[in-house]
Amino acid sequence: MGLKTLTATVVATLLLTAAPAVASPAFVLREGVSEPVFSYEKAIRETAWVETGQDLDRDGQADRVAADIIRPAEPAARGQGVPVIMDVSPYFEKVGRGNERQPKTYLPDGTPSQFPLFYDNYFVPRGYAVVLVDVGGTNRSSGCFDDVASGNGVVNWLNGRARAFRTPFGPERVRAEWANGSVGAIGKSQDGATAIGMAASGIEGLKTIVPIAGVSSYYEVHNSHGAYFGWAGGPGFYNERAGKLCRPFEEDNARRAGTDGNFNDYWRGLDYVAKTGKVRASVFASMGFHDLNVNPIQFGPWWEALNAYGVPRKAWLHQAAHVDPFDLDRSLFVKTLHRWFDRWLLGVRNGVETEPAIRIEHTPDRWTDERRWPPATQTRVLWPAVSGGLGNRPSSGTASMTDDPARGASQWVENPSQPSPERLVFTGEPMRTDTRVAGTATVTVTARSGKSAARIGAVLVDYGPATARNTKFPALGIKNLTTRSCWGAGTAADTGCFLDTVADPTTVDKRIVATGWADLGHHRSLWRGEPLVPGKAYTMTFRLSSLDHVVPAGHRLALVLGGTDGDMFDPALPALGSRVTFDLGATSLSVPVAARN
Repeated sequence: MGLKTLTATVVATLLLTAAPAVASPAFVLREGVSEPVFSYEKAIRETAWVETGQDLDRDGQADRVAADIIRPAEPAARGQGVPVIMDVSPYFEKVGRGNERQPKTYLPDGTPSQFPLFYDNYFVPRGYAVVLVDVGGTNRSSGCFDDVASGNGVVNWLNGRARAFRTPFGPERVRAEWANGSVGAIGKSQDGATAIGMAASGIEGLKTIVPIAGVSSYYEVHNSHGAYFGWAGGPGFYNERAGKLCRPFEEDNARRAGTDGNFNDYWRGLDYVAKTGKVRASVFASMGFHDLNVNPIQFGPWWEALNAYGVPRKAWLHQAAHVDPFDLDRSLFVKTLHRWFDRWLLGVRNGVETEPAIRIEHTPDRWTDERRWPPATQTRVLWPAVSGGLGNRPSSGTASMTDDPARGASQWVENPSQPSPERLVFTGEPMRTDTRVAGTATVTVTARSGKSAARIGAVLVDYGPATARNTKFPALGIKNLTTRSCWGAGTAADTGCFLDTVADPTTVDKRIVATGWADLGHHRSLWRGEPLVPGKAYTMTFRLSSLDHVVPAGHRLALVLGGTDGDMFDPALPALGSRVTFDLGATSLSVPVAARN
């Protein structure tokens, strides 16, 4: 180590360790990153039950969420404050976290012993605390499912604005005198949605979020352009007590959400894209374009809103399914996450926010860095034809299909040259060059239904042979090896070692690259559907899922139109059985095509 590096290390250590209590974090820098200088084995492990300011379970007491904490002992002994990396989740007990579904575990006296994932193993020795919060009503928390309030309650406590207690219902207070008030929220799936929601609330003290396959609009989890998929509430994760007390709460949520596909005030409250203007935190996001759990439409519009508001941001985008980037490129992801947290929680001016914002994968394990997403694009409008073609000019005539909820998009795209009554396939000419489509495509349909209601599904397909990640359900695009690698320090109870993973490639002859669904009765407005007049033509435009896909030269891009997508809609929903006729001259696909480099 050179004199310059040694001097920087000593100065950073002396200045920061001599700071007043709580005012500054304690850490040691070496070669621009925080070093693991604190003992993981001797770290303080404890639980605080934090008041959220609600009584959702109506038991007459303020709801308390359990925050399991691991923090380095040395800064606490010197009266120094540390920042917090926080994961707020309903999954810590019944599902577990990560590729190996790790649960929280506890000693007989209730002290936390295993903190799922690698965050504690890696970051606690570097001067961070890690706090894992059970969403209200799950694991050791009281209350009911309000994930954002659960997370924000803990942020408030860490900043001296809320109360916490030593036990779930006891009176002994606990104060976070060891925290410096800076918080980063991280997590995958529901946990990522919580981080996005917390940022959208504008809560003070939340400095950065790292949502992995997170939800930005809950309306589009349960509906799409007026088409209702089916309700899936939170009771499955509740502990025994909340499972009983929270029934009225869940019933009220279901009533307010509705089953008519209408956008309403309930869904507006859960639309974080519309609240992007409140975001104070920086964002490091990740999304898989073949994620069947969290549709990529949750990423595209939200990311563009972050662009519009100038939020500091970074993203990893890939062609796997519901996968953590820790299991895609482990070494580089940990290194990047480390520098990101150092920048936004420790205040280290390492320049990570000035580097290319996007790391993207188009074929297995082949990544490129780019400055922006989506890239500069031009909209190409394609029109279906009676012949089954998809061309650059409007056509004429009509084509019909009959709604069959027993079949879904995965079946619609098979055997495209063979007629099938439940779908229509329109295929373009072979691509002359590799063509990248990136952003959010839209479909405009003009259609007549034989009944008073009609659902429409649209699928964008790349037909042609390729090697791709295997994401055919239940595959995720990765596979586990038998070897393990360790990321940080560990103990016998929490080793910090995880199964290694590699890409799971397969040969395909087609690839679904975007999907979308709509209820034709919502052609005027998402806020209110209406019965259709059988035989009357209605025009409606709706979005497909966000995408970034390269269609190789020689492949064909196709638009497939169907009715109720049996892969997406609850089979218990009433079957419509509509015969839908499309006016092809007034039906089109608008695709964002990236400029050639």
